[in-house]
Amino acid sequence: MSYCHFTQEERYILSVLLKKDFSRKVIARELNRNPSSISREIKRNSTKGIYNPAKAQHKAYYRRKYSKYIAMKIVEHPELEKYIQTNLKRYWTPDEIAGRWNGENHLDQNGHIITISAVIIYKYLYHYPGGYHYCRYLLSCRQNVRKRKGRKKLKRQFIPDRVSIHDRPISIENREEFGHFEGDTLGRVKTDSEVITGLVERKSRYLLIEKIDRLKHTIESFNNLLKPYQSVIQSITLDNGVENVRHRKLNTSVYFCDPYSSWQKGSVENSFKRLRRFIPKKSSLKFLSKKDITHYVNIMNNTPRKCLNYLTPKEVFQSEIKALANPV
Repeated sequence: MSYCHFTQEERYILSVLLKKDFSRKVIARELNRNPSSISREIKRNSTKGIYNPAKAQHKAYYRRKYSKYIAMKIVEHPELEKYIQTNLKRYWTPDEIAGRWNGENHLDQNGHIITISAVIIYKYLYHYPGGYHYCRYLLSCRQNVRKRKGRKKLKRQFIPDRVSIHDRPISIENREEFGHFEGDTLGRVKTDSEVITGLVERKSRYLLIEKIDRLKHTIESFNNLLKPYQSVIQSITLDNGVENVRHRKLNTSVYFCDPYSSWQKGSVENSFKRLRRFIPKKSSLKFLSKKDITHYVNIMNNTPRKCLNYLTPKEVFQSEIKALANPV
């Protein structure tokens, strides 16, 4: 029997039958309800031991009203609300905010730990009047459905000495080792000659980007971005774009995704998706300065990530660099 709330008419019938001393099993049969539901209704909504249908309806109404108070937990704790608003402006996701907050063990006035979930933060943003205008800081306001992607065979060899991603060691796939990067270029409008190149270290999700004047200089840009980290580079994973033909100049192991399978280098794809909050699609790169790029990268590298146990990419990256410099 599916459950639904008692109606005002049912409460009136219930009160009449109670006054006539009918058993709860009989009342349940008359109302097509479970006997336990009848007992629960009487216990919850009686006043001083007397079941009054009008008062029972009133009590049930207010109980439901306040139980549905959206984001009550956030509003009742100003420190939490300020924390959420501040970090939304830093482009943290609700999940990242909740994970970081819960890991810091904030206490209320009674000494109890205040916990929060990403679901409650989303409710606060979408439904509570004070939170709605913070939605513009979210990665996306729509639920994206991941499509299943199949492999496609490479029909023609455009890139010399191309090594397939399927020949990449499993330790790279599992992110067990530090120093394996993914590279790509951010899509641009056709009228722009300038392009943004980016590299992401797979284990830490640490992002490196810069703007170059021509797509053909992509390999030189990758080398420039990786120059400070030459001692830790172990491999790079790229797609089959024409800009990667000169991949041998990277002087490291290079693996290539299947054609039309950019999801196989998901770290850099996800980072570029996050970068689109600052550089929307179809926007020109002509007026994007080096200072702007540095600012965007700092925001992303200092944002806690769930996949990193709510540490930031910068924290993990620096920790790995330090561990390699000072082996145990």
